[in-house]
Amino acid sequence: MSRPPPAAAKTAPPPGLHGQPARAAGLRRRCGTLIIWAGALLWMLPIMVSVWVAIHPASQQGGFTPLSMPTLENFIHAWQAAPFGRYFINTLLLVLIIVASQLILATLAAYALVRFRLKGAGIIFSLILLQLMISPDVLILTNYHTIGALGLRDTLWGIALPYFASAFAIFLLRQTFKSIPLVLEEAAIIEGAGRLTILRRIYIPLAKPVYIAFTLVSISFHWNDFLWPLVITDSVRVRPLTVGLQLFSAPEQGVQWALIGAATLMTSLPLLILFLVFQRQFVQSFMRAGIR
Repeated sequence: MSRPPPAAAKTAPPPGLHGQPARAAGLRRRCGTLIIWAGALLWMLPIMVSVWVAIHPASQQGGFTPLSMPTLENFIHAWQAAPFGRYFINTLLLVLIIVASQLILATLAAYALVRFRLKGAGIIFSLILLQLMISPDVLILTNYHTIGALGLRDTLWGIALPYFASAFAIFLLRQTFKSIPLVLEEAAIIEGAGRLTILRRIYIPLAKPVYIAFTLVSISFHWNDFLWPLVITDSVRVRPLTVGLQLFSAPEQGVQWALIGAATLMTSLPLLILFLVFQRQFVQSFMRAGIR
């Protein structure tokens, strides 16, 4: 009687084989971290250069002198070289006018598209989204003639009027309002609430993260807008910060890098603080809008 063939002996994996995937994963994580830090440093490089130029005297701009003492003279000279106080007030009023108008109009439009039975609501919404495909710079000549015909040239209202309606805000709020259950509105109607009360008590509070995110985006865009305010303004009385910065690079005065760095930091600091305070709401709101 023949014996069955012996079972094949199980070969044990060589020592250290199980640790290789873990080491490879750890190496990939470290490489990813290094790439992220390198990208962050590249992104921060212009800011660091501006800070270095702004806090050192103009006589030391030609070389790297790490032992030199920083100074605030450039900020003082930049503030005195131009009416920055007036520029800040003009920019603040301009941004407030634009953002308030955009939020009011976008809220009413988004609510109407979501809750009213409109014929061709999809077509209307598609036409609104077409605004996202048109650059504002393309319409500068048409807007200039329109604002001039209205008698609003060289005024804050003339700068703000072309931006009152925002397709981006309507899109974000429409997506958010669609996700709000209709039963909440029906219960409020049974209790005797009107449309404006429903908007104020139900829709606006539930869409608060979206309002914060869009407000940050709108403030950042209009705070840094340059071309349209440059075209439509003629006097210091309504000139915003971005247009005022061009004074430091006037050909007859030469490029004053120290003053430009200080003025740029003064102009950008409010936006940086605003983003750092609301960065979590900013990221979360766009994630929610994308998921919806």
